[in-house]
Amino acid sequence: MEHYPLFYTFHFYLFGLVAVASAILFVTRRSPVSAAMWLVSTMFSLAALYVMLDAPFIGVIQVLVYAGAIMVVFLFVIMLLNLGQASEIADVRSQGWRLAAGLVGLALLAEIFALTRSSSVSGLTLAPGTAARAVNDAGAVGMVAGPLFTTYLLPFEITSVLLLAAIVGSVMIGKQRRAADAR
Repeated sequence: MEHYPLFYTFHFYLFGLVAVASAILFVTRRSPVSAAMWLVSTMFSLAALYVMLDAPFIGVIQVLVYAGAIMVVFLFVIMLLNLGQASEIADVRSQGWRLAAGLVGLALLAEIFALTRSSSVSGLTLAPGTAARAVNDAGAVGMVAGPLFTTYLLPFEITSVLLLAAIVGSVMIGKQRRAADAR
């Protein structure tokens, strides 16, 4: 077993902690807009974990698909149904929380600065004969696309139909509310 540097261990636990804390905040928020923003934070933390585990393609897909496209759909539905009021968006209003958020932002900027100054950022390698050989043979995209469009094609298509049904249902509910408000 290869020993990973303390740098990677620290950041793995840091992003894991941020992901868990964001997920807890996601399920405890009353405002749907605020909950959606905490879900985005969770998705970005998971993407960082994927990148640290030497799966950058999965990390990019996590950001593009989940933190990007799916969250846009969620926010579109929230705005269409008019669920988020402007006063509910900011769950935390005290000065202490703003100071804490600023300190966390500065810590993240310091980490980014340290990463850009580091001479060797990569150090995580897979043992020969594992996923590294499969990625070299099929490529990172092939490792994801192969099972997705063969073994998991039916669940993939069912999920797309369910998302489409959810969007159509939210549009219909929004139209009914608008018609009821007009009377």
